[in-house]
Amino acid sequence: QVQLREFGGDSVQTGGSLNLSCVASGSIWTIDGMGWYRQAREKQREMVASMTADGIPNYGDSVKGRFTISRDDGKNSLNLQMTQLKPEDTADYYCQAQDRWGKDENDDYWGQGTPVTVSS
Repeated sequence: QVQLREFGGDSVQTGGSLNLSCVASGSIWTIDGMGWYRQAREKQREMVASMTADGIPNYGDSVKGRFTISRDDGKNSLNLQMTQLKPEDTADYYCQAQDRWGKDENDDYWGQGTPVTVSS
């Protein structure tokens, strides 16, 4: 099994920046792709950014050009650099990891989440 823990959630002003980090532990050798998802109150979970094991990033349309995902395999960590934050970015942010032998998204690993609040 893989355990994921997120850090860095905070309350910031519109236009500000924030960095989130995720640390993986356990059977980290089974991890393939990793990503960040978020879920705002009364809304469905959405993909924010992801990165393959080969370092290929992908971003959700709502954050493209503002957020940057990075991965450090040596530290077993995943980071999300967020800039030009907007109130609509307010949500709980979750770290996700794919199991290389998983069949679908139901087999993914998830962290507990870290809250981000953006206010005017």
